[in-house]
Amino acid sequence: MRANYPKGMGGGPQNMAAMLQQAQKMQEDMAKAQAELEEREYEVSAGGGAVNVKINGKKQILALNIAPEIVDPDDIETLSDILVAAMNEAIKRVEDTSAAEMEKITSAMNLPGMPGMPGLF
Repeated sequence: MRANYPKGMGGGPQNMAAMLQQAQKMQEDMAKAQAELEEREYEVSAGGGAVNVKINGKKQILALNIAPEIVDPDDIETLSDILVAAMNEAIKRVEDTSAAEMEKITSAMNLPGMPGMPGLF
């Protein structure tokens, strides 16, 4: 029994070899990009610059700087809120940057019959 592939799909061993080669290149590109992303450092501030967070691509906090004027022993809740906001924004920036870089790689891979693979990772 012979399968009927939609136009652009199938096409024999050469087409399959080309698809596998593209997939392997994409995998290599993604591994390289992931390693580069993990080495990046990001700086994020919150509370009008009163709190600064430095984070790397592995989502590890490298530094946390707090302006002395926002440290009020009678209002620890506000300081806690600003710290949480700064750390969440730092993590979001790492994730958004990583997703955008991976999207570039996956959307660049155009397999026959498949217009890229956005959202794959």
